Amino acid sequence: MGVAADVDALLRLMPPPEDGGRAVDWDRMAQSWGRPFPPDYRRFMEVYGAGVVQDFLVVLAPQPKAPLPEAGWDGMVEETGNAEDTWANAYKTPELEGTSPRLIAWGAAASADMMCWDASGEDSAAWPVLVFNRGKMQFSRYECGMAEFLTRLLRGDFPECPLGDVTLWKRGEAAFKKLG
Repeated sequence: MGVAADVDALLRLMPPPEDGGRAVDWDRMAQSWGRPFPPDYRRFMEVYGAGVVQDFLVVLAPQPKAPLPEAGWDGMVEETGNAEDTWANAYKTPELEGTSPRLIAWGAAASADMMCWDASGEDSAAWPVLVFNRGKMQFSRYECGMAEFLTRLLRGDFPECPLGDVTLWKRGEAAFKKLG
């Protein structure tokens, strides 16, 4: 799917907040992280903003990359650090064995699962989603962007639930609550 179609499909399953998303200085974010963020994530932030899906999965706000504690202890920078630390000792699905992806976290679940992009490639629109399933202690790769990942999770369009908890799996529709 294309960026607009990915977010439009999600809109049918998860209504955005009435007050909409948030304005983001995407040039600043790109400069900070050394590459632009994926177009579906940028559109998601415009429409939804950062928030929580069904009081279970947090979609993190974009945050300039800075050292901790300057960046704060509860955002994208910290969650990316958690994912990087976890990568070294986690199991990996066969296609990830021996790889060293550039991780940027975009989501975290109440089940302690983490959702990241493999930001190794130059084209952010093609970044796949990597999920750390805490229950399996394993990273898996999904060849889709974050909006398509959320849509497929809600529809149950993966061979099995990618997360360690089935709260959103095959749910169909979900509520989204904006943070801050």
